[in-house]
Amino acid sequence: MEHVTEKIKRLYAIVSELEQMFPGRKFTPDGHLVGSIGEVYAAERYNLKLFPASEETHDAINSDGRKVQIKATQGSNVGISSCPDYLIVIKIHPDGAFSEIYNGPGSMIWNAAGKMQKNGQRPIQLSKLKRLMESVSSEDKII
Repeated sequence: MEHVTEKIKRLYAIVSELEQMFPGRKFTPDGHLVGSIGEVYAAERYNLKLFPASEETHDAINSDGRKVQIKATQGSNVGISSCPDYLIVIKIHPDGAFSEIYNGPGSMIWNAAGKMQKNGQRPIQLSKLKRLMESVSSEDKII
């Protein structure tokens, strides 16, 4: 995992250098890059086997056969388009460090998320995810 984490930290260091060189310009990675970073980090961290890219609803499976959707963000919310069995939400910090925001049953988040948006996703704030995480038992976490 250190190998992947170190490369991601280097990527974010380059982003920081570019932003210092060009004040007022943002070089924040987004879209597929952030999603893929989150998926490979989670696969390493939680010993998950990733499904092929763009698999519907779930991104990976653990050794117990639990299917997991992985969401990564640099912002303050994530969006989900369907109800996963389990959900892991990772926050990527500007220095390339990671924080686990949510790890537990997907139905809890699906039921708490906002209304379906035009992009086909239901948004939920990271602050709400953190509160919901407090009620997740250790048996319901992917470890």
